[in-house]
Amino acid sequence: MDHSNAFLMELKNDSIVTKSVVSELSDHEREFNFYKGEKLIHKKEQHLQLSYYRKLGDIIRKYQEVVLFGPTDAKNELLNLLKTNHLFEDIKIEVINSDKMTESQMQTFVRGYFKK
Repeated sequence: MDHSNAFLMELKNDSIVTKSVVSELSDHEREFNFYKGEKLIHKKEQHLQLSYYRKLGDIIRKYQEVVLFGPTDAKNELLNLLKTNHLFEDIKIEVINSDKMTESQMQTFVRGYFKK
């Protein structure tokens, strides 16, 4: 996962179902808002980032064990947000730093993680 896109991979009977969640803040919006003022841009980006993390949290609540991985700090930011909500206290959530991966590499990583 990163700040704009998360691949959700669910391991079912040794096959992986993949879905994607994309943040609402596009590069086009960033360029357009450049002319509106830095403070406004920052506030809007924070709001959209929080909305993105909440969307991921709504999905994570359905599981008992989750691994967050990727090359950016987004996974840690999401974990910190989830820790503030009691609804996630019974879910095992682990964060692992990783390099950028292809979808195939991510699927291999997920299979290996949950087979241990």
